[in-house]
Amino acid sequence: MDKEQSEKKHNSLTTLIILAVILCVSVGMELWVIHRVQSSSEPEDLITDKDQQERDVTPIIASMHDRATTVAKEYQELFSNYYGQAEALLQSMTLNEKIGQLFLVRFHDDGAMEEIKNDHPGGYILFSKDFANETKGSILEKLQRLQNASKLGLILAVDEEGGSVVRVSAYPEFRADRFASPRTIYDSGQLPAILTDSAEKSALLKSIGLNMNLAPVADISIDPMAFMYDRSLGQDAQTTAAYVSQLIRAMNDDGMISVMKHFPGYGDNADTHTGIAVDERSYETFQTADFLPFISGIQADAPCILVSHTIVTSMDPNHPASLSKQVHNILRENLHFSGIIMTDDLNMDAVKTYVDNGEAAVQAILAGNDMIITSDFQANKKEILNAVNEGRISEAQIDQAVKRLLAWKYSYHIIE
Repeated sequence: MDKEQSEKKHNSLTTLIILAVILCVSVGMELWVIHRVQSSSEPEDLITDKDQQERDVTPIIASMHDRATTVAKEYQELFSNYYGQAEALLQSMTLNEKIGQLFLVRFHDDGAMEEIKNDHPGGYILFSKDFANETKGSILEKLQRLQNASKLGLILAVDEEGGSVVRVSAYPEFRADRFASPRTIYDSGQLPAILTDSAEKSALLKSIGLNMNLAPVADISIDPMAFMYDRSLGQDAQTTAAYVSQLIRAMNDDGMISVMKHFPGYGDNADTHTGIAVDERSYETFQTADFLPFISGIQADAPCILVSHTIVTSMDPNHPASLSKQVHNILRENLHFSGIIMTDDLNMDAVKTYVDNGEAAVQAILAGNDMIITSDFQANKKEILNAVNEGRISEAQIDQAVKRLLAWKYSYHIIE
């Protein structure tokens, strides 16, 4: 066995072990174990951060190996019950239609109806400006008209995290006050308050024709000056994992598509909207902390994960995570995520330096993304069409992503 295979096997085993930890945390048993371990009589001044991490996890993983193996054997793809319907629809689609489905397009009012008929986007993402001078009734009418025009159904998405990232509740026409940040809500009322807030948020978004909220933020940030600090829950990995799990289940129950972000964990890195961020933390740090909320969400049937543009040197020192095959392989093969993987907006500055021939969309599909968030739909779509026609992307790979996307839409009744 060569070094790469050995590392892959080790990483997979470690992830399965961590998966078992999360399963037990979700039913409360490991919370007791962790508490007991952290209450050790060993003098605190002799324990390093690394020692503490290892001490927290090792006693649990030793007893949970068998259960982790069972989980792996029982693994089933998230939307597999809808693959038959998706396959039948896929067989009737043109290449133009299939490629269009790969994109979640930045919304624009002018020409959207024509774009839906000719280019078949998978959906649109709306921003604050799209709700200015609108009412609940007017935006619902507009989005329903677009939805009715699409024979393949539209994902209609928004970032309504709460706090500094609100697109809808920023306007009093939609809500008297802006939704508070998860950090603020958790500090005042813990998980019950989070779930009450989530129910109201999902109800509001659904009432105006939206079906996807790009939340929750599953990142762990501890530096008050960091870009992601105010948007994160502000708690440790185990608490954040429990929060993510409960929120995903609540959104699933409410029929609102959730998107965990920003895999593999944003940490305290810089803003990738304006430049590149390089994360030089060890892979073990991700295994023992940053991955835990994502694993917890996957076990709660999270439908989507958004991958960041951060370069994580322990996984792939040469590409942003969103364009990295290695990062996507970790998500699919080690963490067993079978839902929709999507990029952050490819128009961000962090991507531009790391793409070949300006073909960010091509690299995103080759890396393993199912859906691309884009502010330049026509150019990105043309890139992928050319790459398929030239044999650089196989139509089989396009079909695999589109089949998953269609099954996802069937599961949420976006396609009936």
